[in-house]
Amino acid sequence: MTRQLLAGAVCQAREKHAFDVWAYVVMPEHAHLLIWPTAEVYSISVLLQSIKQSVSRKAINYLRQQNPDGLKWLATGQKHSPYRFWQDGGGYDRNITLAETLLEVITYIHNNPIRRGLVSTPGEWPWSSYRDWEGLGAGPIPINKESLQRAIR
Repeated sequence: MTRQLLAGAVCQAREKHAFDVWAYVVMPEHAHLLIWPTAEVYSISVLLQSIKQSVSRKAINYLRQQNPDGLKWLATGQKHSPYRFWQDGGGYDRNITLAETLLEVITYIHNNPIRRGLVSTPGEWPWSSYRDWEGLGAGPIPINKESLQRAIR
């Protein structure tokens, strides 16, 4: 359920914040998202906040309604913010400036489920952009192959 919430939030944020999705993988406890902002002026922190807040609110509301006992796993012990869906911190982000690095990062993202022992090939993991890149089908988050191909030329 939370994977679907994340996919939906990324798609909504893409429309609101003008960015292309180049690669992604949604793992059981974390996600990798490779994006290309298409607006001249943008804020990665605002973009990520848009995605993360949407998922967090919906997941916590779902637990309140469907599994109140599950909220204990998200409890922070803080009065102003009693539950936390995402790990502490802003995550890890970086700018990629070289085409070969970009391709290495995409391979790293797609191989994440293999490294974790969840599947034996990247195409077996349905929560990834791998199948889109290989022309094997569409994943839950549409990707923008054309803009990546233009960027690496």
